Amino acid sequence: MNTKWNTDLYDTKHNFVFEYGAGLIDILNPKPDEYILDIGCGTGALTKKIQDLGANVLGIDASQDMIAKAKQEFSDTEFLVANAADFSFPSQFDAIFSNATLHWVLEYKEAAKCMYDALKPNGRLVIEFGGKGNVDVIVKTLRMVLTEYGYVSQSKLEQWYFPSVSEYTQVLEAIGFEVELAQLYKRPTLLADEQTGITDWLSMFAGNFFTGIEKEKVSAIKEEVQKLLKPVLFKDGNWYADYKRLRIVATKN
Repeated sequence: MNTKWNTDLYDTKHNFVFEYGAGLIDILNPKPDEYILDIGCGTGALTKKIQDLGANVLGIDASQDMIAKAKQEFSDTEFLVANAADFSFPSQFDAIFSNATLHWVLEYKEAAKCMYDALKPNGRLVIEFGGKGNVDVIVKTLRMVLTEYGYVSQSKLEQWYFPSVSEYTQVLEAIGFEVELAQLYKRPTLLADEQTGITDWLSMFAGNFFTGIEKEKVSAIKEEVQKLLKPVLFKDGNWYADYKRLRIVATKN
């Protein structure tokens, strides 16, 4: 899936992506001189945090724009453009970290195999991404409005992989991971702008749904989606996205 990222919008109105990921670093617990891979590093904020804790770290992302911004912001950290479902490196890693990325990877079995192969024996995997039911309310409303406007093919787009606990743990165990923690939890996520929270979210993350639609219609559809969602996702003067996250900790046998 070729997603065009607005790196400025990502770093300002959607900085919750990496702010929530800071807690995942506590679980990773990087040690000095460990070699760690950050998959889907975005603009590099969490990669830099891992490095600041003493580890050697490589951040990869499929987006050239994200990597360019990361290199600009953190010039002393190593970043590369790479596909999460098709990568390999000369040296194996002590740990792999990934926050809010793997739901974008529809080739999830290939990604799991790449992660397994990239780890040293007994290397650890610490990842979190969208799980079963993630943004279900937003996406169902978007699909409904697109259909009402006559954009049926766009409404049927599948651009994310949101697995259940059992589904994803089976994928990992089938290739040799020992899963130590698998948790699906609700995480209503505060959006930055109380006026345009949902329309901003759609602009940032759902752009592919609007491919081939005239700009004026795109704006109207986004506004209609936000209007319909207000009774459900607007609370105490703020917009919240209906996030559900899947957190996994596993070890390579």
